[in-house]
Amino acid sequence: MSEREEQLAYSEQMAKMLDEGKRRQKARKLIAVIRHGLGVEDLTGLRALDVGCSAGFIADELAMAGAATHGVDIDEPGLAKARQRFGDRVDFQVARGEDLPFADDSMDVVVLNHIYESVANPEAVVADIHRVLRPGGVLYLGVGHKWQVLEPHHRLPLLSWLPQRLADRYLRLAGKGDHYYEHYYTPAGLRRLFAAYDVWDYTLPVLADPVAFAGDDIVPAWVSRLPERALAALLPAVPTYVWLAFKGTGAPEGPDLAVAPRRVR
Repeated sequence: MSEREEQLAYSEQMAKMLDEGKRRQKARKLIAVIRHGLGVEDLTGLRALDVGCSAGFIADELAMAGAATHGVDIDEPGLAKARQRFGDRVDFQVARGEDLPFADDSMDVVVLNHIYESVANPEAVVADIHRVLRPGGVLYLGVGHKWQVLEPHHRLPLLSWLPQRLADRYLRLAGKGDHYYEHYYTPAGLRRLFAAYDVWDYTLPVLADPVAFAGDDIVPAWVSRLPERALAALLPAVPTYVWLAFKGTGAPEGPDLAVAPRRVR
């Protein structure tokens, strides 16, 4: 199967994309981050876009939080499921991330959750998201990086560290596929990828106060009791960074947190 074919039916290859409970939990976490960043109680009156929406669970949660929501993907089997269940409240379209069918400055919120590593041209996708996002709007980013200890898609230690041939062999030995399609950036590469945005890191705030960010069932209780310095030491083991990127200069507008978001530099 080619990389293009893999992307066209991603939800068919990755069963976790159809795990409704886990996808909705992720959605509640990212909505809590967006609400804090914008300083709002809900998303009523805002226009939101989920890029790489697949089966639509995150897009549906955005809609139920009050946003006029759109979801795009090239995963047609996933979109068919999404339209069947949520098409009455979410506009789903087949579209590529680098050619979004929306006007300039038309979105208040965009979600890009574990997507950049799976597309052919991440720079083009990030640039077109910047085009459709309004000034002061926010891009939610769930991003892994090359040196992550646990690769988030396949849950295999150090997988993203390996050259292509060894990564493919590792997947086969683990019984998780024949070819490793994801391509991660280093942390420095991620900063360059999102250099056009004002990016804030919410990873430590989420770990320090999982209840506030709807993550209390996925973050062990002992983690939230650690001091900030100890939490920071855990960052290399975290499979996903939680970032919020403003178009133009921006800063989180929500109330004070146990651990404050940090600007990514």
